Amino acid sequence: MSMRRILVLTAALAFAAPGAFAHDDGAETVTPVMKQAVPEAAGKNVLIATVAYRPGQASEPHRHPGSIFAYVLQGHVVSQLEGSAARTYGPGESWYEPPGAHHIVSKNASSTEPAKLLVFAIVGEGEPVKLPIPAN
Repeated sequence: MSMRRILVLTAALAFAAPGAFAHDDGAETVTPVMKQAVPEAAGKNVLIATVAYRPGQASEPHRHPGSIFAYVLQGHVVSQLEGSAARTYGPGESWYEPPGAHHIVSKNASSTEPAKLLVFAIVGEGEPVKLPIPAN
């Protein structure tokens, strides 16, 4: 195994927080790739992860405390922020979610093929990447 691969795997395990991975409840699979402090933004980290959806799978509505940049690696994903129309993104397409936006739809557009995203997130030290939308 290459040193680079060992370092990436070690880093992924070192910062994985409880709840960062899929559970038996049908949640999407989140796999950390890298986490790095950002010196020019004190207290902020960049997190890079993949998000995998099984055919027909969807995320629960949620929000992110920091900015999210998503890029489709495989398949097609339907994404909708509150106040905007739903849009289907395919391989090579990307979108941005501002901090606190309510992500009301995030799902695999296919009932037969998997989908996978690469996500770049800006998070505060000790903050979760994803939070449920508070009930009114």
